[in-house]
Amino acid sequence: MNAPLRRVGVVIMVLFGLLFANLNWVQGYKADEYRNSDYNGRVQVAEYDRQRGNVEAGGRALATSTETGGELKFLRTYPDNELYAHVIGYQPVNLAATGIERAENEFLAGTSDQLFADRVRDLFTGEQTGGGNVLLTINRRAQETAYRQLVENRVGTSQGAAVAVDPRTGAIQALVSLPSYDPNPMASHDTGVAQEAYDALEADPDSPLRNRALGEVLPPGSTFKVVVAAAALENGVGINDQISAGPVYRHPDSGTDIRNAAASICPEEQVPLIEALTESCNTGFAKLGVELGAETVKQMARDFGFEDEELIVGRTSGDSGLPVAASRTGDIANPDGSEDGAALAQSSIGQNNVRMTPLEGAMIAAAVANGGRQMRPYVVQQLLGPDRTSSYYTADPRELRRPVSGSVAADLQEMMVSVVRNGTGGNARIDGYTVGGKTGTAEAGGQTDDHGWFIGYVMSDGQPISAVCVLLEGAGGGGSGEAARIAGQIMRAVIAEREGR
Repeated sequence: MNAPLRRVGVVIMVLFGLLFANLNWVQGYKADEYRNSDYNGRVQVAEYDRQRGNVEAGGRALATSTETGGELKFLRTYPDNELYAHVIGYQPVNLAATGIERAENEFLAGTSDQLFADRVRDLFTGEQTGGGNVLLTINRRAQETAYRQLVENRVGTSQGAAVAVDPRTGAIQALVSLPSYDPNPMASHDTGVAQEAYDALEADPDSPLRNRALGEVLPPGSTFKVVVAAAALENGVGINDQISAGPVYRHPDSGTDIRNAAASICPEEQVPLIEALTESCNTGFAKLGVELGAETVKQMARDFGFEDEELIVGRTSGDSGLPVAASRTGDIANPDGSEDGAALAQSSIGQNNVRMTPLEGAMIAAAVANGGRQMRPYVVQQLLGPDRTSSYYTADPRELRRPVSGSVAADLQEMMVSVVRNGTGGNARIDGYTVGGKTGTAEAGGQTDDHGWFIGYVMSDGQPISAVCVLLEGAGGGGSGEAARIAGQIMRAVIAEREGR
């Protein structure tokens, strides 16, 4: 064989070798990924041969499948439209699924290994047993109240979020993001309609597809003072100990004054710590944070859950669920790595680079109410088989961390109760119950009005019932008071459901 033919032969052999390697790569290593891809239309169409299981809460189906008589045998529907959209998500034909529909897809579709026995039985019976059912922790009355109150808020904002958590277990009682959206068009079998609906939501400047309850990170304002107060208490400061305050404070390295919201707030040179939180004394907490030091403040924030990049909300264990953005304190450091005192002063009142999700706000309040124990948040309560008689999973509440001791938690409870009884959180009061909380008004910068926050909890006979965070974006000066009012309404709804009223 002459040299040119040999070269051609070698090239052909190399090409066949590469083709063989790629075939093995696709059919072996990448097979599962391609088979389970959201964009594998063949798999998606096959899923419609089997009735998808329900997503339920409080005995009501929030996502269900109905027969169509068409090639795609079942249509996914969401009876409550916008109400549960950011929890459940949607299951489309040609788009990527979201929310619980995505996280629990295999169980809902009936393809989970847990339902293998049902599929084997179908081989002999010729039937197509439906998928499993997912039961959520959501308190329907609290969810409906949170949604309605956010939509009808009295400060006219169109963006916000609310989260309610059971402090004893971590079960999510309500999770609402404003604005919401109707998931039904995305589940349409007319893929053009579905794509058009998705594109319209994606182009909406208010970003209705964004889950603000879990994914929005904004400056928390004075709600962060609970974290700084916890750091002070853990380092030996008592709730009645005097801390430095005054009408104005400027750190030596700063060119900006820190002032209180009104001249009547802690004008004294010293005030008790409990009074500083009750009145929301900016100068007092700015000075306190500087005295504690950046690492002490940052460590307490981490102890409460800041910087956690692995948190998801689904089951109490596992790696599938609704993703949660990490809350941050920022570096609070100069370019050379040294502590930036001016930034620390601002950070200690929840400004500068401090950023928090509404879920994190609720978890802070929940840990305080639960004696210093912060439970892992979850939204899936139970997995039931297609026949609804077999349970494949039941939530097992788990402690996530202990940010503060029981004694410090008790002190924080007393301080937060004072905020509601005597300070800025009065709109959250509930007769006959112990309510603690903290308001926050956070400067947003630029042309955006201040954000309004409230974190708080409700207890009865020393037992926590609910912990809530409400965020009203760009709400202006009255935002924190309105957030407190909405939080109070949500907590009332949890109580009413609990008492069967």
